[in-house]
Amino acid sequence: MSLHRNWHKKDIRSIGAVAGLAVAIVFTWRLLRSPAGGPQQRRPKRQGSSSSNPGLSSHSDASVVPSEVRSPSDDSRAQNVVDELFQPVKPTLAQIVMQRLSEGRKVTCRLLGVILEESSPEELQKQATVKSSVLEVLLEITKFCDLYLMERVLDDESEKRVLVALEEAGVFTSGGLVKDKVLFCSTENGRTSFVRQLEPNWHIDTNPEIVTQLARFIKYQLHVSPFRSERSAANVFSAVSLEQFFGSI
Repeated sequence: MSLHRNWHKKDIRSIGAVAGLAVAIVFTWRLLRSPAGGPQQRRPKRQGSSSSNPGLSSHSDASVVPSEVRSPSDDSRAQNVVDELFQPVKPTLAQIVMQRLSEGRKVTCRLLGVILEESSPEELQKQATVKSSVLEVLLEITKFCDLYLMERVLDDESEKRVLVALEEAGVFTSGGLVKDKVLFCSTENGRTSFVRQLEPNWHIDTNPEIVTQLARFIKYQLHVSPFRSERSAANVFSAVSLEQFFGSI
């Protein structure tokens, strides 16, 4: 009997809370619907018409203005208040990354064309530049996943340029990515071997041939390409950039 009484009290509190919220919304709505000029003024008494001066009576009737006049802006303000109360909360970038990657706790990603502005190993012999637009997404991925970056290079100097560019961009300061997880190889097949050995949940690449080769072995892949392409497999997604895939631009 005591347990039943307690549940009954909880039901009453829940109903009271819902009723209180409804009353607050209706009160706010009605308050904003009232004229902006403050309290309504009492309508002046209509004077009786005088047979001796019918013109005066007609003029007085025409000057009477209804006191309860609402402008469209009043209704609009009230509607805005209601909309704001029930507006859905926009997800954060961290929530989007977690949702997109699903259960992907390990991610491998090539550097050229995804993280770096450069698109070929030959360009890395001259310079290495981290995309500013990808940094926020990249740092969120490092917080949520075990991330490995990899690229084909032609010499040791290119490796140094890439590591310096990543360090200056602050990629290693978040604690989620260390230099030992930036891998280099001399062939495209070498990158494929890296991915096969690491067995990630996600691999991100710009080379369609590598994406096709790995489709049988990797759970999910993202093919980054400036051109719209057909999906080579059901587990392969495509986007023009890494940041566009996560909806940050």
